[in-house]
Amino acid sequence: MSRVHDALRRAESLGTPAPQGAALPPLSSMGSTPMTEPGSFHGLLEQIKEVPWDPNPEAHIIDHTKVTDAPSEEFRSLRTRLNHMQGLQPLRSLVVTSASPAEGKSFTAANLAVVQSHLQNNFTLLCDFDFRRPIAHNLFQIDRSPGITDYLQGKVALSEAIRRIQGTNLFVMPAGETVANPLELLNLPEVKTLLTRLPQLFKWIIIDSPPLLFAADANLLSTLCDGTLLVVRLGATTIDSVTRALQSMSHNNVLGVVANGAKRGELYSKYTYYHAYYYEEDDKNPAPPTAADEEEE
Repeated sequence: MSRVHDALRRAESLGTPAPQGAALPPLSSMGSTPMTEPGSFHGLLEQIKEVPWDPNPEAHIIDHTKVTDAPSEEFRSLRTRLNHMQGLQPLRSLVVTSASPAEGKSFTAANLAVVQSHLQNNFTLLCDFDFRRPIAHNLFQIDRSPGITDYLQGKVALSEAIRRIQGTNLFVMPAGETVANPLELLNLPEVKTLLTRLPQLFKWIIIDSPPLLFAADANLLSTLCDGTLLVVRLGATTIDSVTRALQSMSHNNVLGVVANGAKRGELYSKYTYYHAYYYEEDDKNPAPPTAADEEEE
């Protein structure tokens, strides 16, 4: 519990953002060494189909053109904290879950994947392992199938189960067709093999999983991944549900807690002074802050 924080604090961004639509580096230039042994994923990325950037307007996916928005800043802060941790310990695959439904885990997983993909050479894969109530395909308005379940059942090649968002470093692996036995499918040895090899192709693998208290899927996935983020909704998630969720995990690799559902005023008040000062029309002669401004900050 000592490693669980109420929220991941703000920090300076790492790396240089790669604007969408800009020329991207070749896939072979990734920092990881591709696997070359038989049955490896070498050459996989070049085979993946590209789809246009067309997020659902109601999905609240971060707009890369609005860099001063407070929600974007919060997710960049989360990205920075995780990238710092990645430099200190093996951390490539990350499960994003919650104690109960409707706490914002899918929203968090999708936007974290988006901001990670903004960095140069930061190839990021968002995987929808919530086979019970998948949503990633709706967020990015892509086909649900073929996806993960199709691949695990041997119906399609892995390259067919993944889409690359055009003009970005973001890849999405939707859930795939509906299955009657999600947990049994996750217990297949192919799942462990997949999650072991994907980090050699992607800098980050971000997994959206079912809630901890409503299915054993997230518990199982957390044992196969490097870390877990627990999403809580302010004013809705109870201490008891968080405690029970953590106790249900057989492998405690929780990196921290993401607080979702802050009031707009609470979120934006932190940035009002900063952006008013640095983004005035006359950037060369910004108005100096007053004593009242400094007191408010």
